[in-house]
Amino acid sequence: MKNINVTRMVEEEDDDEETSSFPVSPTGQYFTSSVMSISVICVLESEIPIDDSCTVTMLKDVFIPINPRFSSIMVKDKNGVKHWKKVEVKHKDHINVPIFPQGKSKEFYDNCFNEYMTKIAMEQFPQSRPLWEIHIFKYPTTKSAGNLVFKLHHSLGDGFSLMGALLSCLQRADNPSLPLTFPSFTSNNNNNHNLESDYKKSFCTNVVQSVNGVVNTLLDFGWSLMKSTNLEDERTTIRSGDEGVEFRPIDITTMEISLDHLKEIKSNLKVTINDVICGILFLGVRLYMEETKYDQKNTNSTALVLLNTRNIAGYKSVKEMLQPKNESKWGNQFAFLHVSLPKIDKEESSTNPLSFVFKAQDVIQRKRNSAAVILTGKLLDTLQKYRGPEVTAKYIHSTLKNSSMTISNMIGPVEKMALANHPVKSLYFMVVGVPESLTITMMSYMGKLRVAVGTEKGLIDPQKFKCSIENAFDRIFKAAVPSASSKSSN
Repeated sequence: MKNINVTRMVEEEDDDEETSSFPVSPTGQYFTSSVMSISVICVLESEIPIDDSCTVTMLKDVFIPINPRFSSIMVKDKNGVKHWKKVEVKHKDHINVPIFPQGKSKEFYDNCFNEYMTKIAMEQFPQSRPLWEIHIFKYPTTKSAGNLVFKLHHSLGDGFSLMGALLSCLQRADNPSLPLTFPSFTSNNNNNHNLESDYKKSFCTNVVQSVNGVVNTLLDFGWSLMKSTNLEDERTTIRSGDEGVEFRPIDITTMEISLDHLKEIKSNLKVTINDVICGILFLGVRLYMEETKYDQKNTNSTALVLLNTRNIAGYKSVKEMLQPKNESKWGNQFAFLHVSLPKIDKEESSTNPLSFVFKAQDVIQRKRNSAAVILTGKLLDTLQKYRGPEVTAKYIHSTLKNSSMTISNMIGPVEKMALANHPVKSLYFMVVGVPESLTITMMSYMGKLRVAVGTEKGLIDPQKFKCSIENAFDRIFKAAVPSASSKSSN
């Protein structure tokens, strides 16, 4: 039986964010505690060389007015309670334009960009100014003519909020007067209900109809409690398990997968896109572990899958998110789903790679028979109320550190975007400062799924890991869509 559970973290918005000072939410305090400081890096790859002459104007007129937090710093009052305090933004302090030798090859600038990303991922924000910055990499790489990098502290909001803010600065490249559109959420992948409401309904149903629901809830909650306190994943080639791993250098590598190919697999197997993606990632991780240290290929390992808990059917405008009663309001509203990585049975990865998709489907569906998310949420609320944000932050830090990896995803627009008349070729994001050796993020855009992998330097071979994920996709695609493999062989 596969273990699975959810740890809820929900930020409630304040109704008075237009004042010069307003409280920092509990989740914002967790992310800026003495044990955790987590940020989000978003990379926009430009099709043309970057002209940064309008950067200050864009920041002043478009980006900063999006939310008062972008022009506020975090301070403590006399009782030690954190507040956002409005300040005057010195725009140039937030703009970074690195300088490298001119006239080098694209491969040279690939290395420069990778090392630069490692550098900014490790750096902490100065507390004397708002917690965001941009980096303009004006050199051509093998993937783009230039890169615009946004780094924002996670206390400003979750991925949904921050991505909504960035997208509000962008326009459709073909017709700026038309709005960006996004892939629709289907009933198979997202029932458009609030996650906690779903769990409450599921819990009530299980109590009435079956003792199994109660048993699953207690087992999942108990397992989650142990995972967050004393039960660590074993040290493997994807998990060092060392203290302070969040302060170590990381490599960030990316790859692309066709959404059409993922949909073909989904259709043929009659599963969801999420099942397919998780199956590919789980198989890829096991293949990497098998290749790097064979006797660890089936070591007990846990992934934390990040879920958005909003009651939404797509992105809302920033103006809508800032409205107090909006169901899709600004802030941190997400849950961690504990998932045990399926194991490789004998030669199963070669003879039956599709088993990983079905195993992913089975383990994720188990959450519908458990209401442990409610109990875990109550636990966090209780810790916050009686022990304070620092103790709660330590609990969340332990939850992350004791697991092997984190997986999160965002949905991007269907059409090509442009920022200040710079067409965006592709984009991706990465969460940094997490006490884990492996972080995987995904972002859809123009029919492609961009997978970004953050790996601890010196522990995980980034290129070998990338090849393992690509190998897993190839095996699953060929097994699920035999007509495609037969065409390629002709």
